[in-house]
Amino acid sequence: MKTLKNRLKTDIKPCYLVEGDDYFLYEKALSMIKRETKLELEDFNFLVFDDENFSMKAVLDSCEVMPMGSEIKVVVIKNAVKVSDSDIKHLENYLANPVPSTVLVILDFYDKFVSIRNKTEFVDAKRMDRPLATSIIVSELKKRNKQISGEAVETLLDYCNGFLSRAMNELDKLCFYDTSSLLITKQIVEKLVHKESDYIVFELTEALGKRDSEKALLLLSQMAKEQGVLALITNHFRRLFFISISDADNLKLASLLGVKEYAIKKQKEQLKNFSKMQLKKIYALLEEIDYKIKCGDMLAENALYYLVFSILYM
Repeated sequence: MKTLKNRLKTDIKPCYLVEGDDYFLYEKALSMIKRETKLELEDFNFLVFDDENFSMKAVLDSCEVMPMGSEIKVVVIKNAVKVSDSDIKHLENYLANPVPSTVLVILDFYDKFVSIRNKTEFVDAKRMDRPLATSIIVSELKKRNKQISGEAVETLLDYCNGFLSRAMNELDKLCFYDTSSLLITKQIVEKLVHKESDYIVFELTEALGKRDSEKALLLLSQMAKEQGVLALITNHFRRLFFISISDADNLKLASLLGVKEYAIKKQKEQLKNFSKMQLKKIYALLEEIDYKIKCGDMLAENALYYLVFSILYM
């Protein structure tokens, strides 16, 4: 993503594959590609196939048709889920001899096109590192005659679990909260921005690892009435256990566990708070709780508190 703008100015490729977990960057990449291709008459020359209308035959037929009133046409596959091996094979055949006047853009949030990455111009849309994400937020706020403190932007990215897409969506609310002041403070972010569930689970795991019972119970009270919280915590600790006993790199672990690489990176940071033996005991505890819930011996809400107190005093 960092070099896409320069690459587009040098040479426009027949196919771009965008993969990662931050959807703001997908839209940014597509916007840059459209701008640099100098796309005209979008009604005729900009075609989007999402999971509702996706068919590889329709996509490739569209790629074969010459643009109308424009030098280039752009065809987009957007987050298709129902992609078969046959679809991939047909796409590979097309990419061996693509139509020069067509730019195919694949927005692949679900990683269905990983196998053809080396046959495309790959664009990495994974969550940006903090300095770069911060600079984008600061730049956007400058356009709105607003500033944000260092603590505030860190808190904003934390609450949004590192997703620039979510953080950018919060800016309108933050800008209009206090029009008499230029500065967005940490207190304003804490008041207005709702924490992502995954981030709260991350915070809770940190608190449990550090035996901070006060913070753990505060976070638990915020989460207890939300649906699916126990499953989130269970999945988090199961992944933590498997990460602790594996020698695989982040990319391989992400593939094995069905999560994004960023999630593995963040969870590895928490390993310092738990021994392998503790994680093994927690894993066994999760199995016990799951069994008791299925047997009707324990309510899910009670199970949440049982789990947290058991870990605190393990």
